Amino acid sequence: MSYEFKLIRRVEFCETDMAGIVHYSNFFRYMESAEHAFYRSLGFSVTLAKEGGIKGLPRVHAACDYRAPLRCEDEFEIHLIVREKRSKTLTYDFIFRKGETLVAQGALTIVCVEFDPATKSMKSVPLPSLMADKIQVAPPGLLPEKK
Repeated sequence: MSYEFKLIRRVEFCETDMAGIVHYSNFFRYMESAEHAFYRSLGFSVTLAKEGGIKGLPRVHAACDYRAPLRCEDEFEIHLIVREKRSKTLTYDFIFRKGETLVAQGALTIVCVEFDPATKSMKSVPLPSLMADKIQVAPPGLLPEKK
């Protein structure tokens, strides 16, 4: 079982704004990228296609607080930590660091849903066992303080 994952990334030119700083919206892409890499490290995909039915993992909450800028070519770490696991949802904290510098802190809450093609609607369903069996909540000492 796993409760954390670290990913190293490099800032691409296309991710920066006119001031040469990473545009704030890219931090949400970085969080999603780390989340997907976390799933792959556990042996499954975000698509959940092999779990039967048409399932997805939409976000019901996303947040990010910024502390220091990232610029083109900067290498940085994204640390994903599982804050909460419920039968149908997962909440992740993300800590962004460039060396020892705290760059940003973010959070995502996802819910597992099943799509009904006939009605084009979705309803929340329990996390697939493939996912639920491999993910656990981090120990309290590892979690960043909530604001």
